[in-house]
Amino acid sequence: MIVKVYNMAGEVTGEVELSDAIFGIEPNSYAVHESVKNHLANMRQGTQSNLTRGEVSGGGKKPWRQKGTGHARHGSTRAPQWTHGGNAFANKPRDYSYTINKKLRRLALKSALSSKAADGQIIVIDGLNMAEIKTKTFKDFLNAIKVSGKALVVTPEPRENVIKSARNIPGIKTTIATILSPYDVLNCGSFVVDKDALKRIEEVYA
Repeated sequence: MIVKVYNMAGEVTGEVELSDAIFGIEPNSYAVHESVKNHLANMRQGTQSNLTRGEVSGGGKKPWRQKGTGHARHGSTRAPQWTHGGNAFANKPRDYSYTINKKLRRLALKSALSSKAADGQIIVIDGLNMAEIKTKTFKDFLNAIKVSGKALVVTPEPRENVIKSARNIPGIKTTIATILSPYDVLNCGSFVVDKDALKRIEEVYA
C-alpha cells in the first residue's frame, strides 16, 4: 500500500510504501477483542470496598429473645437482610490486571494498524516536530492535514515540544513507536505518524 507523505504545512512531499507484514494483514477480531479487554481490565483501579456484617458498626445486642415472640429468630440487626445491615457478598479491593500472550498482543496491534490502513486513516508526516511549545501552532498543523476529532500522534522518540503542544487539545494523544497500544490505535480517528517512527514500527513489529 502506498500513502502520501506530508510536511508540517500539510503539503505533499512524497510517497511511502507501507509494509504488508504490518499494515496489510487480515485483521484478527479475536486478537483485537482480547487485547482491548486486557487493556481495559488493566486500567481498572479495583479500589471498591463494601462493609460485611462484621464490619458494620452496631448490632451487638440480640434484638429480641430467641423464642416466644412470634418473630423470626435474629442475633444481630446488622445481618444482610436488615436495613443498615452489612453486605452479604461485599466487594473488596482487588487487582484486575492480567497478561496476555505476546504473540496475541502483537497480532492485535498488526490487525489494528491494518484496519487503519484499509480505511485510509494513516497520515505520514516528514519531520513531525515543534520548534517551541505552542498549542495553537499544533492545532494549525492538525487543520493543515485535515485531522479533526480523535487522533493518535506517533513519534520515534519522546519529543517534549510535541507532547506539551498536543496535551491540551481534546481527543489528541501522543505516544512513541515502540510502545504502541492496539486500544489507542483503534480508539483514534486518525493515525498521524512521523516518517522515522513508521520505519521504527516496521523494524520492531515485523
